[in-house]
Amino acid sequence: MKRINVDLFELQAFARLAELRSFRAAAEELGLSGSALSRLVARVEDKLGTRLFDRDTRNVSLTPQGEALRHLTGRILNEAATALTEFDAYLAARRGRVTLAGLPSVTASLLPKIVARFVALHPEVEVSIIDALSDGVVAAVLEGRADLGFTAGAPDSSGRLSFQPLVEDDFVAIGPHAGPLLEDRVHVWRELAEQPFIAMALGTSVRAFTDAACAQAGLTMRPRFEVAHLATAGALVAAGLGITALPSLTLPVLGRGPFIVRRLEAPLMMRKIGIVQATGRTLSPSARAFHRLLASTDVPALLAHAVPPR
Repeated sequence: MKRINVDLFELQAFARLAELRSFRAAAEELGLSGSALSRLVARVEDKLGTRLFDRDTRNVSLTPQGEALRHLTGRILNEAATALTEFDAYLAARRGRVTLAGLPSVTASLLPKIVARFVALHPEVEVSIIDALSDGVVAAVLEGRADLGFTAGAPDSSGRLSFQPLVEDDFVAIGPHAGPLLEDRVHVWRELAEQPFIAMALGTSVRAFTDAACAQAGLTMRPRFEVAHLATAGALVAAGLGITALPSLTLPVLGRGPFIVRRLEAPLMMRKIGIVQATGRTLSPSARAFHRLLASTDVPALLAHAVPPR
């Protein structure tokens, strides 16, 4: 099958000549000389293997083949114009898609406020959110399933990911409404170890911080319950089955409670929440627009309204 290799400009030139029926008028519109346009038409006819125009010194008329091509060219040029308009909208982040991966605590506390602002500025951009644990966030970014990720700490030392800190998230003690945290003061990890403790499952970033806090305090923590989901931890606490220690950003995920939340020290545990992206990978215009919005946002002030007070 013969490959037809006619470019858009050649089709545009053909279309103008077909409409104006004058080499001089069409050449002036296209910014070409009459001879250049004549050579262009001859080249197109050679590529297509057929005569498109009958012409003499005074008249230019379409052949039947030229008439057929004129109808097709109109469709091609309209489709090309529409596609280029859509691409221009994509480049300007008026259309497109951005996919974000984040820890459940981040997707419940930080992202809703940022996404609301982004959607107000870019209403035709699709936003997709992947809830995942830290390893899942990293994998989604590295595999290209997510443009940006939100997780705790610098998760990769190989140089494949960059990490930009956004906010510090301190651990707090959380107990039932009428329980061991009733006294309004700073509590310490040793007190928590003496109570039935509800821990996040092994492999979660929260559990890694919990184990590190106990090691620093010289404690042996034997959890009464181990759970994989924050909402489950919240339900167990609300039922009076124990207490727990979680980062502040997890509070919106725990459920209604009722809870008592207290500052927690000895040691003071703080995790850094930041944004990760794959190094050397160009972000889409929509993802860049989201990143710019995030960079211009006072994240701690935003979270002051998103996280319930302690």
